[in-house]
Amino acid sequence: MTVLLVGADQLGNIPKELEQFGCSQVIHWSGRKKEVLKKGIPAKVDIVFVFHDYVGHNLMGIIKEQAKRLELPVIFVKRSVADIKSKLILKK
Repeated sequence: MTVLLVGADQLGNIPKELEQFGCSQVIHWSGRKKEVLKKGIPAKVDIVFVFHDYVGHNLMGIIKEQAKRLELPVIFVKRSVADIKSKLILKK
């Protein structure tokens, strides 16, 4: 499974923890640069996580719209392993 993480400058141990849930590849967009607003979600992505406390409303809206068009699940989380794990467990 390929995961797109949007927001935050540093991911810490989040990618390693996502491996436990079958995430083989992690793509990270920090969301700081304006170029991110023009990017499209890659075709190989299976799920999108948005760190809502590190992303502006404009980028959040663009990600939501793109994911909806691609029929991808979007999960809004805080930048913490515990929050991500709890959302993943609920998703299963």
